Amino acid sequence: MNDVCCGPDPAPQAANPAHDDEHDHGHGHGDDDAAPWWRDPGLLLPLASGVLLLVGYVLEWTGAPSAVATAVLALSLLAGAWTFIPGAVKRLVRGRLGVGLLMTIAAVGAVLLGHVGEAAALAFLFSIAEALEDRAMDRARHGLRALLSLIPETATVSRLSGDVEIPAAQIQELDILVVRPGERVATDGVVVAGTSSVDTSAVTGESIPVEVGPGDPVPAGSINGTGPLQVEATSGGTDNSLTTIVTLVEQANARKGERARLADRIARPLVPGVLILAALIVVFGFLTGDPALWTERALVVLVAASPCALAIAVPVTVISAIGAASRFGVVIKSGEAFEQLGAVTTVALDKTGTLTRGRPEVVAVETAAGHERGQVLAVAAGLERHSTHPLAAAILAAAPEPAALTEVVEHPGQGITGLLGDDRVRVGSPRWVDPGALSDAADALEAQGMTVAVVEIAGAASGLIGIRDELRPEAAEAVRDLAAMGYRTVMLTGDNERTAGALAAQAGIADVRAGLLPADKAAAVESFGARGTTAMIGDGVNDAPALAAADVGIAMGVSGSDAAIESASVAFTGTDLRLLPRAMAHARRGRRIMTGNIGLSLAIIVVLLPLALSGTLGLAGVVLVHEIAEVVVILNGVRAARRPTA
Repeated sequence: MNDVCCGPDPAPQAANPAHDDEHDHGHGHGDDDAAPWWRDPGLLLPLASGVLLLVGYVLEWTGAPSAVATAVLALSLLAGAWTFIPGAVKRLVRGRLGVGLLMTIAAVGAVLLGHVGEAAALAFLFSIAEALEDRAMDRARHGLRALLSLIPETATVSRLSGDVEIPAAQIQELDILVVRPGERVATDGVVVAGTSSVDTSAVTGESIPVEVGPGDPVPAGSINGTGPLQVEATSGGTDNSLTTIVTLVEQANARKGERARLADRIARPLVPGVLILAALIVVFGFLTGDPALWTERALVVLVAASPCALAIAVPVTVISAIGAASRFGVVIKSGEAFEQLGAVTTVALDKTGTLTRGRPEVVAVETAAGHERGQVLAVAAGLERHSTHPLAAAILAAAPEPAALTEVVEHPGQGITGLLGDDRVRVGSPRWVDPGALSDAADALEAQGMTVAVVEIAGAASGLIGIRDELRPEAAEAVRDLAAMGYRTVMLTGDNERTAGALAAQAGIADVRAGLLPADKAAAVESFGARGTTAMIGDGVNDAPALAAADVGIAMGVSGSDAAIESASVAFTGTDLRLLPRAMAHARRGRRIMTGNIGLSLAIIVVLLPLALSGTLGLAGVVLVHEIAEVVVILNGVRAARRPTA
């Protein structure tokens, strides 16, 4: 566990807090971290200590020679103490105090006072609690590492000489993978041949299989459906979206959250404070003429005030919760981000690519008298095929047979002109091409959130094409869920007010900020901070400043804009917006568990101190209560590993 009493461990250990110097138990779980408890090497010494302790007590109760019982109890003490004394000594040499040092002093003092049984009980209970903590953290990490099992060990690659099966780790970018029905995709790629449905639920959390064909991306670990696919690798076999997820989450504990820092602030002065208090009690014993009694009570106080449970109150919860989140498609980069996510009150959402699909489509065509829909689309497509404008692809997709035009000229920021036979044709916005008799229809389409392109043939408006980036089908449901949970939602977009307002109304968002540049989005997010913790969710380069300005930046898809992902502290592996309320509920619950753990840990210290000082509880009783509390804190923290319901 992180020894919060003594400050964070060096950076290389930050991602593995259960195995710092303070608790260098010699466990070395490694690949055994998911082994059954009876095969867990980290539990062997504590269990041996417990068995010997029981045998020693039985020998005492049955009247066996005291030397034999004491020897067995001493072996129990050694077995338990070996799990924490070496680490405590190493840290003391480095000038760092810790909970293990308090336990070491208490155990040694008890032996010197002749209480070998109490010292053995202390060593056993402390070592078993530490071992259970290590196991809880190891299991949380193991659940995360299990994501890598989604990558197959081998992959079939198409070569000039034929199909070759190679280890997945040897896949290179641009290799052509042959993925048969039912097989997993070994690395991220783009389909170059074949059509099929792909199950990405284990990777993105999206339960509905996605139809894919040439040009569509497929993530590592997804399962091919019914049709064979050829996939061009866009990343190497050891550097893909799944390995990125695991790396990000394993680094999550390098930074501590607000409650971890709160635990630090409380626990750090406790260790030296407890040592000073124990020393003062011993001095008081000498002054009153009863040093033996007060030295014994000083040892009991030493144990009673140890912040063991406080030290693990947050780390177990954070590791469990972050690991669970990664398994339903939410990558949380740090403990701080997790805690901030649980405190969010305002959610700001980008429009394009977040609330919408990010793929503009032709959704309406209006024609003037004497013109047909097909003719209007064909002329527009004949012009737009020469354009690089984002809306050109939508028009081309709606017109399978573009008209053959000549003298095509693009006018940046306005539109395109050309010749259809001898007739001059144009396509552009209503600000450049007069809609004429179709003006009312153009206004109606814009009021519905569409971008309108006017098609003009021979000097007269012949038709209107309404293009819209459609709202994601789950967007309204996600916004409703957020509102039901008490979150304030805001839309931030660079689009015009009419388009933004129409889409916001469909999504159920009342607060809309339109016409924003990237810097304006960042400023808006910062202004929300005055009213509480703010989360910003986006997917593009233009969202990066706002994601960085938010208390919690959330990027849509780990394969999205690099700038967005780098600026965000949370990333969704998929694009289903229903992940947002699930993630928020998960973080809220984890935050409540952390708060409860800290409160319980402090309450134990507050209750035990006077009982120990007054002599109401002896060393064995205090140790038992303290270590039971530590186990309760661990078990409570592990509850954060539960995945939220859909």
